[in-house]
Formats: sequence, structure tokens, C-alpha cells
Amino acid sequence: MNTRPLLRRLTAEFVGSSFLLMTVVGSGIMGEKLSGGNLALALLGNTIPTGAILIVLILIMGPISGAHFNPIVSLCFAFRKELNTIELISYIAVQMVGSIVGVLLAHGMFDLELIQLSETTRAGGAQFLSEIIASTGLILTIFGCIK
Repeated sequence: MNTRPLLRRLTAEFVGSSFLLMTVVGSGIMGEKLSGGNLALALLGNTIPTGAILIVLILIMGPISGAHFNPIVSLCFAFRKELNTIELISYIAVQMVGSIVGVLLAHGMFDLELIQLSETTRAGGAQFLSEIIASTGLILTIFGCIK
């Protein structure tokens, strides 16, 4: 059980989730704008900043909140008995709100409509598998960095 005050941990989760999503979305927008239609370059322009900010956020927020930034990660911490039910629900709530705020801020930074409907279909078995793989990678990264 984490002995740091819950409000401090939730603030770290909110800030971390916001910055993570701000970076993912912002670097995606910037990569698309700067790549000149080269999809590989756009993907690279999104992947490098995302990986870099994830490591930075884990190292900064890990000692404060555990650096979950994802409900699946928080569930793993709850299974390890490092979060109780109230903490788990609170973490998930601030992660969701922080993520939404991060996306809104990224859109604002690029002078886009703050709320948009995606034009890309993201559904199906391949998408589900990629989410499982990405979540597993995130969990391994977090647990590896906090050791």
C-alpha cells in the first residue's frame, strides 16, 4: 500500500496522463504535418516522442503515484494489493479525465477543433490484439522502471 497522500498520487496520475496523451496526439499531428505524406516518417515522428515522454513521465511520476497512466496498469497494481478499491476507482477516474484534458490541449496547441470525431476506423481483432500488446509493453516498462 502506498503511504503517500492520495491527492498527491491522483495529481501525479492526472498530470502524467495529460502529458502522455498531449504528446501522443500532438506528435501525431506534428508528424503528419511535417512528413510530406511519408507515412513511415510520420509514424517515426510520433513514436520517438511518445516513447521518450513515457520514460520521462515514469521516472518522474513513478515514485509519487506508480506512474500507471492507464486503467489496465492500475488494475495490475490492485491485483498486487498496492491499490485498494477506492484508490483504483480514483486512479481510473483521474486517468480518464487527464487523458481527455491532454487531447483537448494538444488540439488547442495546433489550433484545431477541440472536440473532433475520428475519421479512422479503429475496431476489430487486430486493433484489440495491438491494445493487448501495447498494454503489456506499458506494464513491463513501468514495473521494470520502478524496480
